[in-house]
Amino acid sequence: MPKALIAVDKFKGSLSALEACECIAKGLGDEWDCEMCPIADGGEGFTEAMIEAAAGEWIECCCDDALGREVTAKYGVIQSRGKKVAVMEMAAACGMWRIGSDERDVMRSSTFGVGQMIIDAAQVAGVDEILIGIGGSATNDGGAGMAEALGVKFFDENTRVIRGCPQDLQRLARIAMDGVIALPPILVACDVENPLCGPNGASSVYGPQKGASAKQVGELDEILRKMADFSGKADRATSPGAGAAGGLGFGLMAFAGAELRSGFSLVADALDLSTRIRSADVIITGEGSLDAQSLNGKGPLGVAQLAKKMGKKCVGFAGRIECRELLTPYFDDLADMISLGHGVEKSMLNAKQYLEEIVSRWKQG
Repeated sequence: MPKALIAVDKFKGSLSALEACECIAKGLGDEWDCEMCPIADGGEGFTEAMIEAAAGEWIECCCDDALGREVTAKYGVIQSRGKKVAVMEMAAACGMWRIGSDERDVMRSSTFGVGQMIIDAAQVAGVDEILIGIGGSATNDGGAGMAEALGVKFFDENTRVIRGCPQDLQRLARIAMDGVIALPPILVACDVENPLCGPNGASSVYGPQKGASAKQVGELDEILRKMADFSGKADRATSPGAGAAGGLGFGLMAFAGAELRSGFSLVADALDLSTRIRSADVIITGEGSLDAQSLNGKGPLGVAQLAKKMGKKCVGFAGRIECRELLTPYFDDLADMISLGHGVEKSMLNAKQYLEEIVSRWKQG
């Protein structure tokens, strides 16, 4: 009986990563030994995929959303490489999805809730390591709110303590970091390369999406530049990914000693993907759309590259495949639901049925 490792990302708008894995296993049938390993690349669905692939557990904690309202957020705990590891997404606390379009106020928004999640994982769950995905933020505070929760103090020129949100940070004159709580190692899943400041920085590129006016974009950029200088970690401000999630990438490095990693490499290490690939005969991966964008650090390409390195056959399934000539060097076979002739909208509505069908057709040769 051939063994397949099914390491698939979500089919956005249609199937979660786990659902896609289950459809593929069903398409292969009982004559295949299937190991399901949902994957993610650090974006939306990162925690869910990791919990499902590693049979982890969900933890709930109280924290603030970006506007300071108390909410309940979830993160996961898994066992990985002999360690108890927390897996979380900053968006669970301070994501844009929690903020109504008429409520956006980037100058008063803060990542304080992210710090609260980190504290819960470190002090309540007692984990040995924290993995955090930082996509989908509603904030542009450079991680100052998170740092405030962890014990960093921000002062104005009159030595008064101010909050870690842009509105207050306009008066920033000094930062004290000696009160930061002890933290386990933190690894950040980050695939964007924006620096903290400048025309390609957090405020200029992402600020307008969060409701910042042209005037506020300039103010936010100056606030982050000043914060980097006063932190004594200005060198981190130019690191690729420092500008991710409104500068939270910088804040995690500067105030929490975090290391930024590509989302897929972090997931692959935590799930020991290399060992799983080594023990399988065929590797199956995919996502909603396999195209030129997939070459930029996306999970399925990472799986395919690992499989190729180990001399394993790798098959890619997707809702739609574009730029096949760019993808064929990485895959032994490719198949998509669009080839069934039903169109994009119908394929998304019937994703479970059609994914199972293309897998079944592939199996039959």
